[in-house]
Amino acid sequence: MEAPFRKTFITLSLVTLAACSPKRMAVNVVGNALASGSGGWSREDDPQLVRDATPFALKTIESLLESSPKNRGLLTAAASGFTSYAYAFVESDADYIEATDHTKAKEMRARAKKLYLRGRDYGLRGLELKNPGLRAALLKDPAGALAKTTKADVPLLYWTAASWAAAIALDKTDAQLAADLPVSAAMMKRVLALDEGYGEGGAYDFFISYDASLPESAGGSVVRAKQDLDRAMALCHGKRAAPLVAFAEAASVAKQDKKEFQAILQQALAIDPNADPDNRLPNILSQQRARWLLTRMDDLFVE
Repeated sequence: MEAPFRKTFITLSLVTLAACSPKRMAVNVVGNALASGSGGWSREDDPQLVRDATPFALKTIESLLESSPKNRGLLTAAASGFTSYAYAFVESDADYIEATDHTKAKEMRARAKKLYLRGRDYGLRGLELKNPGLRAALLKDPAGALAKTTKADVPLLYWTAASWAAAIALDKTDAQLAADLPVSAAMMKRVLALDEGYGEGGAYDFFISYDASLPESAGGSVVRAKQDLDRAMALCHGKRAAPLVAFAEAASVAKQDKKEFQAILQQALAIDPNADPDNRLPNILSQQRARWLLTRMDDLFVE
């Protein structure tokens, strides 16, 4: 590099750094750390501790976004955080109390829907930083809109699709929202195309429920759901309980196969959460749901 050019380059670099306030630089560092999952929340063995701490963490992320609204790391953390919290500690709790307090369960599902949509909107914000106009384009031509996304977009694609689909599943009376289901499916298909192993095959968890819940006339297939399960378990080397629970709840119930339902859930319960520390909390929560499902067999299966 010639001296005059080097001097100019260094001067420009210093100007750029000066324009970035220390506060914003610190926020960006935190955002990148949160997006990378360095908080170790998934390694926690105390769900109640995570339940109590998550709301403060989510509000902290939103506060940081006020200072750095275009930080993709923070937007990814917000999308994943609101989605995970809504499922693990709001929607699931609503399911668990449904039999004893229907009114409260209904209120909790309404809250979960709002949290899911909040997560979705943060995800879309993050995706639009690199793909302006993506949200509007998705509603017109999902496959075409997603064609320009890259592997770097996978985390945002995954969490945006997950939150979007979860909100749809919670309120089937919302016809306008229900019409967006093909969009979330297209986003998950894009995740598989770009990085099938993301989240140890987490996108297949989505398709287990998606393929099993749709009628055959709408493209559903319990056979394909089983293929989704097999692929998910292969990618996680049999260490995740979530795909098994999803299959039992969606496919086994749809087939009214009580024996398979019990066997699949017992397989999920046989997984040692401590054998894979990175998935400890997700496995504990999935096994909690498996135990609850086993108590509901009389409601789920017609003798």
